[in-house]
Amino acid sequence: MKIGIYGYGNLGRGVESAAKYNSDMEIVGVFTRRDPATVKTVGGSPVYSANDILSFKDEIDVLILCGGSATDLPEMTPKLARDFNVVDSFDTHARIPEHFSEVDRSAKEGSHVALISAGWDPGLFSIARAYASAALPCGKDYTFWGKGISQGHSDAIRRIPGVLDARQYTIPVEAALSAVRDGNTPELTTGEKHRRDCYVVAEQGADTALIEKQIKTMPNYFADYDTTVNFITKEELIRDHSGMPHGGTVIRNGKTGIDGGNSHTFEFTLKLDSNPEFTASVMVAYARAVARIFCRGDYGAKTVLDVAPTDLSPLSPDKLRESLL
Repeated sequence: MKIGIYGYGNLGRGVESAAKYNSDMEIVGVFTRRDPATVKTVGGSPVYSANDILSFKDEIDVLILCGGSATDLPEMTPKLARDFNVVDSFDTHARIPEHFSEVDRSAKEGSHVALISAGWDPGLFSIARAYASAALPCGKDYTFWGKGISQGHSDAIRRIPGVLDARQYTIPVEAALSAVRDGNTPELTTGEKHRRDCYVVAEQGADTALIEKQIKTMPNYFADYDTTVNFITKEELIRDHSGMPHGGTVIRNGKTGIDGGNSHTFEFTLKLDSNPEFTASVMVAYARAVARIFCRGDYGAKTVLDVAPTDLSPLSPDKLRESLL
């Protein structure tokens, strides 16, 4: 399977690393909007200009898009889905239906498959919520993220004029998490479940008060949360915030029995040393699924909820039944 990587930040490097664990895949190249001569890949993959991507239409089975959700992917995914099978990690939950519609139209026009929002949330957490709600229809879902660095939220801060770099930590409110784990089903607002801590390096002379206001009022990212903005130096950011940990938990508390007398808790938890590397590993698995779906002629946009588990694995269905079922 021939894989292309479009964009080469933390996520692109993660995709290149993940591919080495999949013997049925080969990296054709990395495509960057920077000067290719300035990009050195961790795995030695060749680097090309993003402007030359259409020259590789016949050489790439699946193009993995490693841009940000705030501004890159809403434009990038529909555009590239006309000419390539693609996978993206679009993670702005509120805009997924809109993004899906745009990508679906483009992919069908080009007779390709485009899988959006692959990762862990949206992604594996979405599947956990689907399984839990199907098994426990009488119940309530809760999703807690962190403590960890959100790539999408950090990227959104970096797009604000006057910001040189930033890291954003999503932190669960411990009292809310403990109450749910105890089997309770409280009504919780987004702000009651999480808070957000931001560490920002501003340009010299930048209006930090304006930057803080733009962060705290940003819709879909920070407006609904208790958000703290800390301005620090580049040296402090490198020293204290260079890692990319993350994780979280999906919990569903439900009832069974004629009288609802029995309680059950479904919990799915991830603890990640590297958010981008794990996200990239999920995207690589879904690239395999996209290639298989394309061979069946089932064109258009897809999400993780549309993909059978057997399409993700390099093992045959017989071997999966033998080893996992």
